[in-house]
Amino acid sequence: MKKNIILGTIGYTIGTFVLAIVWHIVLFESQYKAFGYIESEPNFALGFTSILLQGLILSAFYAHLRKKCDIPALKYACMMGLFFWTSHVLAFVAKQDVENAWLFVAMETFYLMLQFGLYGLILKHLYKKS
Repeated sequence: MKKNIILGTIGYTIGTFVLAIVWHIVLFESQYKAFGYIESEPNFALGFTSILLQGLILSAFYAHLRKKCDIPALKYACMMGLFFWTSHVLAFVAKQDVENAWLFVAMETFYLMLQFGLYGLILKHLYKKS
């Protein structure tokens, strides 16, 4: 179980960090600046640390939950992605005036679907033999 927590954390961290940079900085930086989502140079070290902690918490919680109720990996990832969506996407739009808010919601929804879809597949692979 500890091995799966570590590997889940690594998979989430690498997958999410790379996806976040490609999505928010490489592909759509100007759009995210227009949204007011990126206002200055991102702190990549702090972002990486945040993602690492998320990966550790999500992976440890899944390992614990799986022992209790054997929840499928993709279902768990979808539930966590939905939670992140409400606290990340909806909260951002609620807290500030976002230019073209519906586009922001659509883009971040798709981004989180990619992020947590990938994480669900990672968990499914890690736990397929368990």
